[in-house]
Amino acid sequence: MSKKRALTGIKPTGAPHIANYIGAIRPALALTEEYDSFYFIADYHALTTIRDARELTDLTYQVAAAWLAMGLDPGKSTLYRQSDLPETFELTWILNCVTPKGMMNRAHAYKAAVDAAREAAGPDGNADLDAGINMGVYSYPVLMAADILLFSSHVVPVGRDQSQHVEYARDIAQRFNHVYGDTLRVPELLLSPTAANIVGSDGRKMSKSYGNQIPLFAESGPLKKIIRRYKTDSSGANDPKDAEGSGLFQIYREIASPEDAAAMKKALETGEMTWGACKDLVFEALDAFLEEPRQRYRELMADVRQIDRILIAGAERARPEARELLARTRQAIGRVELRA
Repeated sequence: MSKKRALTGIKPTGAPHIANYIGAIRPALALTEEYDSFYFIADYHALTTIRDARELTDLTYQVAAAWLAMGLDPGKSTLYRQSDLPETFELTWILNCVTPKGMMNRAHAYKAAVDAAREAAGPDGNADLDAGINMGVYSYPVLMAADILLFSSHVVPVGRDQSQHVEYARDIAQRFNHVYGDTLRVPELLLSPTAANIVGSDGRKMSKSYGNQIPLFAESGPLKKIIRRYKTDSSGANDPKDAEGSGLFQIYREIASPEDAAAMKKALETGEMTWGACKDLVFEALDAFLEEPRQRYRELMADVRQIDRILIAGAERARPEARELLARTRQAIGRVELRA
């Protein structure tokens, strides 16, 4: 391979919002010039929480359309659906067999689910802390490791809150290589420089679970309403304001020119700009920025066969390499091809 490879997984569990773009989509797409970039829709990862077949299909299309609308070029990168590569799941079982259970006990998602069960039980509760936790949640990091290792990825760009997945992939690859010989590339973690905690409309971190997000492709009317109801501090019209702590300024800084962002920051911190005026500028900038991607997204979602063709073509490009890596792994473990 002439370039080093970067791999990014996208879990289809909700329509993308502006913080997803700033913290994940944009930095991942920026790697295209330097790296051979692979992007996959992690639809089987979503099965840990999505139980409706129609919803999973719709979300898969939405996420694929979002990345395409925001600039992913399927001619320069490989975009595929995880479930179209059965090699991923055979590799997952092989990796499961060299992964210590204790490592899975320490995985963030599993620990969070156990903590939630403990909190729900209360101080006097005697609940089964594993009740409601499926094996998909428990072994999620091994499937993620298979996604990464199947394509001999050099780097995996993630936010800091997702770094454990790459660390686990590294550990699992090293364990496999120790037992069976040098077979799997050990990937490097590439932290996104812009994966900051963008503040949502209620003052908390922007998240679908809080319902405080700005949908990435909201139409102008709904977008303006969301921006107008953004929570701000109680400073007076002419009082100095905390620009850095404001989700409004955080968003504006990422989409406006450096000069315009500096001007807003100064105006807020000196009291020359009201929060109302700030909201107007943020709306105007964001609405203009999203105008073309919004139209492209609408076109893709109006005819999802376009998305099907792109995902199928991506899987066709990806599978030969997936087969080759799996063949080397099979040989390493002693799974020899039989001859008639």
